[in-house]
Amino acid sequence: MHTPETNVTGDGFCASDFSAAARSWWDSDADDYHARHPTYLGVDGAEFYWCPEMLHESTARLLGRPAELRGASILELGCGSAPCSRWLAQDLGDSTFITAFDISAAMLRHAGDHRGVDLVQADAMALPYRGDSFDVVFSAFGAIPFVSDSAALMREVARVLRPGGRFVFSVTHPMRWIFTDDPGPTGLTAVNSYFSGDYVERDERNGRITYAEQHRTMGERLGELTDAGFRLERLLEPEWPADLDVSWGQWSPLRGGIFPGSAIFCSTLD
Repeated sequence: MHTPETNVTGDGFCASDFSAAARSWWDSDADDYHARHPTYLGVDGAEFYWCPEMLHESTARLLGRPAELRGASILELGCGSAPCSRWLAQDLGDSTFITAFDISAAMLRHAGDHRGVDLVQADAMALPYRGDSFDVVFSAFGAIPFVSDSAALMREVARVLRPGGRFVFSVTHPMRWIFTDDPGPTGLTAVNSYFSGDYVERDERNGRITYAEQHRTMGERLGELTDAGFRLERLLEPEWPADLDVSWGQWSPLRGGIFPGSAIFCSTLD
């Protein structure tokens, strides 16, 4: 059961604590993560799903139509093994420049054939790119919830994105913070405050953060976007498909038929 902890970053923890925890966690979990989710991650090829509700970019086209993206420069935040970027490279061809980064070397090693995609190991809080470098930045459940200061990350995205550029990202719907991670009936009972703080796990021996995930309400997330200079164009809360009977962690047909599990923000830099 996730029990949020209030004001974590005000209790002596800093950005490097969150970064170290994210790197360690995903390095240790990379093999199991790919073994558990082969269809979603396109282990035998490449797929671009925005969320556990299996909304595919080929259907949604949230980044734009292929004709609009060919010749563009595209950046993926927190790519994992880069299934989304690898799918884009196949879909758009050689005219589009795509680069993807992740903090975890172990996740990147699962990328396999990544022709058409430049892979970089980097921390989202210090993007190793010049200003005005990209036409599109996106993230599918990557990086944003695992940094200490997502408002600063939004400003970093605005820095590397060209004016008029598109920023699209998906995260766990903030409403899910109210409930435990149980995909069954127990997970339908509210136990946490929607307004409570980040979730943190620590090593009992030394107090070191071993896993950290931030919580932002919908209003806070929108505020971070607009404060960084973005204009929200669309907010999606995908419904659970009637023919999808596969559970993934806390995401399940039972819960998905009652309340949203994912939120997708589509924005443009003014």
